[in-house]
Amino acid sequence: MSATTTTGARTPRARNRPAGGTLSKVPAVTAGFWAVKVLTTGMGETTSDHLARTLGPVPAVAGAAVLLAAALYAQARADRYRPSVYWFAVVMVSVFGTMAADVAHVVLGVPYALSAVAFAVVLAAVFVLWRRLEGTLDVASVRGGRREVLYWAVVMATFALGTAVGDLTAATLGWGYLPSALLFTGLIAVPALGYRLLRLPPVLAFWWAYVLTRPLGACFADWAGVSRQRGGLDLGTGPVSLVLSVVIAAAVLWLTLQARGTTRTDT
Repeated sequence: MSATTTTGARTPRARNRPAGGTLSKVPAVTAGFWAVKVLTTGMGETTSDHLARTLGPVPAVAGAAVLLAAALYAQARADRYRPSVYWFAVVMVSVFGTMAADVAHVVLGVPYALSAVAFAVVLAAVFVLWRRLEGTLDVASVRGGRREVLYWAVVMATFALGTAVGDLTAATLGWGYLPSALLFTGLIAVPALGYRLLRLPPVLAFWWAYVLTRPLGACFADWAGVSRQRGGLDLGTGPVSLVLSVVIAAAVLWLTLQARGTTRTDT
């Protein structure tokens, strides 16, 4: 589904160029976008768990915060959407967002139900602020400045919210990781079908699906990584993180080559 309405066919480059000629700093919403997004959510979940266990919570959070700051700085400096820069920022948001939700639960003792509600309130507040200040939540309009700051605030909140919701269903409610993953697979089809069949507003459909990608990817990754006693495949969070990192890197390389080919064609 696209976050923008269209009146006719658009080239790949045009999809990333909002009205006014300025290039968007986020990718066009395609099947490839959704695939990489789900992969980053799973990778962020298992990487966060692995680093917290091997390095300790404090060093892991501190290191992730530094890398996140560097990633967002590089994204802010970019003059347009650059796949490697953008997706590295998303990966670091995924890792740090997972840690934020886990720290609230494990260190501070906040129940996942409460943290999920809190993150949902934060997300809603940022959406309201973004809409009030900019007049649109369309991601194709993200070209830098205040709008980009609001965009990444929303992305961060969706990752933290999704982590809390996924752990709530899988652990607190005891449904398990695979059943939870299948639940979110069904739920994410709702905005897709609503957009295709019921004329659900595209921006609403996009953000609805975007929020659900987090618990979807995280639950599948946890199911692969955790022990059999916890209902998983016991592949280990480290190996799962490594495999997902390689797949993401390959996908981003493909997107980079595709973007370069499109640029040469358009010029």
